[in-house]
Amino acid sequence: MQLVSVDIGGTHARFAIAEVENGRVISLGEPVTLKTAEHASLQTAWQHFASIHGTPLPKAAALSVASPITGDIIRLTNNPWVIRPSLIPERLGADIYTVINDFGAVGHAVAQLPAEDFEHLCGPDLALPEQGVTTVCGPGTGLGVAQVFKTSDRYHVLATEGGHVDYAPLDGIEDAFVKRLRRQFTRVSTERICSGPGIVAIYETLAALEGRAVPNLDDKAIWTEALDGTDSIALAALDRFCLSLGAVAGDLALAHGAKAVVIAGGLGLRIKDKLIRSGFDQRFVAKGRFQTLMAGIPVKLITHPQPGLFGAAAAFAQEHA
Repeated sequence: MQLVSVDIGGTHARFAIAEVENGRVISLGEPVTLKTAEHASLQTAWQHFASIHGTPLPKAAALSVASPITGDIIRLTNNPWVIRPSLIPERLGADIYTVINDFGAVGHAVAQLPAEDFEHLCGPDLALPEQGVTTVCGPGTGLGVAQVFKTSDRYHVLATEGGHVDYAPLDGIEDAFVKRLRRQFTRVSTERICSGPGIVAIYETLAALEGRAVPNLDDKAIWTEALDGTDSIALAALDRFCLSLGAVAGDLALAHGAKAVVIAGGLGLRIKDKLIRSGFDQRFVAKGRFQTLMAGIPVKLITHPQPGLFGAAAAFAQEHA
């Protein structure tokens, strides 16, 4: 059957027509990306996509939403839209639908995508396990975390808020990150460091430690300067970001009892080459008495261009199989 798959974030809403069968995604059409700021609601964005599509849309929908899914009023973290699942049939004309947290959707993508949509980062170069837990985490506007639990005949996805656990500094420089952030937030979660906006605190802390004037740059400017190598402090901040992400990914794997880890998100793709050379792998395994255990866990990067859209369709396929 065909359905409209939608991936709704803070800045963009992506739409595509997907086809599912027997609990799995068969195909995903070319995505259309709309800016959420240019549309008053999901309904008006849906109507815009329908006009672009040119033919009547399927009467089924899968929505991946960057927000916890609780109750019948969903307020997105970085987007003014309000979504009420009970009104989807009336407002969108979809008689059957699935609504899932955005990183829950990525978990479904991890469960269903073929091996060629993953790139090896560190650890043993093994396929994702057919049974047991795979931890999925990804830096973006926040730090998304999910678990994929596979049994011999099916899988389950657990969306979590693991990005909000406490950040654990491992040296004096990371102590300085926490000290700086504590002035503003009191409690410092991993998301304050291991997310796109988190690089600002890293950058400002490193500049202060060097005795330099702290420039007022936003995260986009710092990422640009770090990736093109034009600013040595920004480059050092990127290295530190990768180290912290490695440590956090390892902590999550330990907490989940994971047999594999997948790094997801657009930011992960942007820094892929840096992750491989940064010391991410050493921090991932640096868990004291469990270092040997950690060294046996494969870590991969998801490279599919639209895991949110694919995963939303996969979640629909599983729910309505």
